[in-house]
Amino acid sequence: MFKIMLIEDDASLYHEIHERLTQWSYAVYGIDNFNLVMEEFAKVEPDLVIIDIQLPKFDGFHWCRMIRSHSKVPIIFLSSRDHPTDMVMSMQLGADDFIQKPFHFDVLIAKIQAILRRVYNYNQPQETSLRTWNGATIDFLQNSVSNAKGNITLTKNEIYILRILVEHKNRIVSREDIMKSLWEDERFVSDNTLTVNVNRLRKRLGEIGLSEWIETKVGQGYIAIEEDLHDD
Repeated sequence: MFKIMLIEDDASLYHEIHERLTQWSYAVYGIDNFNLVMEEFAKVEPDLVIIDIQLPKFDGFHWCRMIRSHSKVPIIFLSSRDHPTDMVMSMQLGADDFIQKPFHFDVLIAKIQAILRRVYNYNQPQETSLRTWNGATIDFLQNSVSNAKGNITLTKNEIYILRILVEHKNRIVSREDIMKSLWEDERFVSDNTLTVNVNRLRKRLGEIGLSEWIETKVGQGYIAIEEDLHDD
């Protein structure tokens, strides 16, 4: 089932589109807080995004730029604005199509199906550089971690180690497995260097209140704890 994120603040239109797309067996996700669009995007990892231009806080062009800086997921603009510059701007920002309101739902469905067929051969998912972890957004492309307390930039080794731990969250990852992964990525580190990198990673995460979620398991390795399973 393809996942579609619908960034639309008109509740009645959202529900109508949601109902129609659900009938076509698409999983539709909306936005409750328009300050947290990227957080929701990272959480859902949609296969296609539909965006209105006129939105609370920031317009659709802003969110299109943000999404495009992290992902190649197909984007369709859906707007009542009909000025040619809006359509041109949409295309320049990397949108795949522009549909003007009011529209016929058969047209919307046809365009969605055409884009999904073109983009997803063999139904392979679209990769994204974003991941959420304990309320923070990790951007593996920008080597950054951000939450309400701030934003930090990590070294290539630090972000690589964090990726390994978060991808295996709530499971212990041995030091040997981490070093093997680093070596396979041509990042040659010694046992002592790994210790230094993990300590630096934990210190940097501490700047935004996340150090406690990386734990050392003596004699075993390290573990990235997810908040709801943390005993503290």
